[in-house]
Amino acid sequence: MNTRILMMAAAILAVGAMSTMTACTPTRTTKSAGETIDDATLTAKVKTALASDPDTSAFQVDVETFRGTVQLNGFVESAEMKSAASRVARSVEGVKSVENNLTVREGSRTAGTTVDDTTITAKVKTALSTDPAVAAHNVNVETRDGVVQLAGFVNSSEEKAQAGKVAQRVAGVKRVDNELEVKQR
Repeated sequence: MNTRILMMAAAILAVGAMSTMTACTPTRTTKSAGETIDDATLTAKVKTALASDPDTSAFQVDVETFRGTVQLNGFVESAEMKSAASRVARSVEGVKSVENNLTVREGSRTAGTTVDDTTITAKVKTALSTDPAVAAHNVNVETRDGVVQLAGFVNSSEEKAQAGKVAQRVAGVKRVDNELEVKQR
């Protein structure tokens, strides 16, 4: 009887261990725990490097990372700042590639325009979060002069397209720059 109970307990533990391993196994669109930590570390290193560089405006650059591919998103004042951000990101050890989605937006902004853009960003984020076809936590939203930039890494081209449609329907959006990338690795 004790042998049977021990065998059943061993079987239950083995099944539990296998299901845990399966849940942690990375797929094309998910990362292992180690990859998640590596990407978070790379993101932090790139942000630190951007903040330390006098030619970049780090507070305007959003950094996303998926399996060593760094995505730079947002709006900057000049082509020089955009180029400098790529240079700095590429210089960080561990970065495999850089996708520079920064948009150059020259000129000053009024307080009203800034408030309007902030409101549009909030509305787009809310709309994305209520759409079941979009994993909103994977989508970064930036707005400048009514132009919405969507960036980050999503699971499918359908999700990317849906996010663009959702953003375009929000009142006040003049254009959507859909820079979302489909996870390929």
